Amino acid sequence: MENALRYVEGFVKHYSPGQARWFYEDGCVLMGCLAMYRATGQDLYRDFVLSYMERAVSPEGTILHFPMDQYNVDNINAGKALFFALDETGESRYRRAADFLMDRLDHHPRCGCGNFWHKEIYPDQIWLDGLYMAQPFRLEYSLRFRHGRDAQDVLSQFSNVRALLFSEEKGLYYHACDTARRQPWADPRTGRSPNFWLRAMGWYLMALADCRALLPGEEGEKLAALLAEAAKGILPYQDRETGLFYQVVDRADAEGNYLETSGSAMVFYAWMKGWRLGALPEAFGRLGAEGLKSLAKEKLKQDGEGAWHLTDICRSAGLGPGNRRDGSVGYYLSEPRVADDGKGVGPFLMALAEWMKQEG
Repeated sequence: MENALRYVEGFVKHYSPGQARWFYEDGCVLMGCLAMYRATGQDLYRDFVLSYMERAVSPEGTILHFPMDQYNVDNINAGKALFFALDETGESRYRRAADFLMDRLDHHPRCGCGNFWHKEIYPDQIWLDGLYMAQPFRLEYSLRFRHGRDAQDVLSQFSNVRALLFSEEKGLYYHACDTARRQPWADPRTGRSPNFWLRAMGWYLMALADCRALLPGEEGEKLAALLAEAAKGILPYQDRETGLFYQVVDRADAEGNYLETSGSAMVFYAWMKGWRLGALPEAFGRLGAEGLKSLAKEKLKQDGEGAWHLTDICRSAGLGPGNRRDGSVGYYLSEPRVADDGKGVGPFLMALAEWMKQEG
């Protein structure tokens, strides 16, 4: 794994934010760096997070360049690193920034079942992505500052997703649900989108693992049960030769389908972390470690100048609005593949940190 370590160190040293605003992709890299700092103790990762937060949050606690034009759960993700910045520095600005994000969630629009809309521009829609973006932050904030009073609502949102998006036949979760059944991509009876996108499954698995790490006792066991079910559900779709997973999880036969990097890294992270937490059998720890090693072997590539790149990351995928992005197999396979994207490198960092903990 020397090449993997060399790659991530160089990536962090030269990272440039994906957009000139508070952005969820940066949050993936921040959480990857926090995981690596806790696994290695290297100042490189600690300093990256603190430097980012110092630039992003004003001395008064305002999140600079926060997109205020709409409610969007993606905008919560980077806020998970605020707790670390608060603990490390003691600076009250980070508490005020966290308060602001929690207030946004307190006022975020909800579906009739109680789950957050994914975005204000996607009314009545629940996406698996959103569970990772919002729920670990919300749960940690509540446990730190509200005596855990929001924990039951967090559990309820996961339970609703199990009821609305899980396929008993496939053992997988559909990408999203339009609870109003208005969108062209939505099944008129169930509201579900038509296919199983790997990164959506990855977001969901990571959300369960991260929330389980925060929540002890009987409530945490409910998350552990969901994690175990989802971890076992995706296992049969693992590519036998490489151990990786396909962009459209259950359609290895589809022309143009490929072994996708970001979602595979997310699965391996959740498997290894779930085993470490006691939520998954030991075999998942081993399978996650083996999968990560294969991911590094298959997807880390050198260019002509000898620089390493993490390849085959789906740049983006979603549903709608309207007739755009119809959720078909062809749609998911039409999205561009890129290298060194934060949505792939962040989970790769997280998985690498779990592997390092496992190795001791």
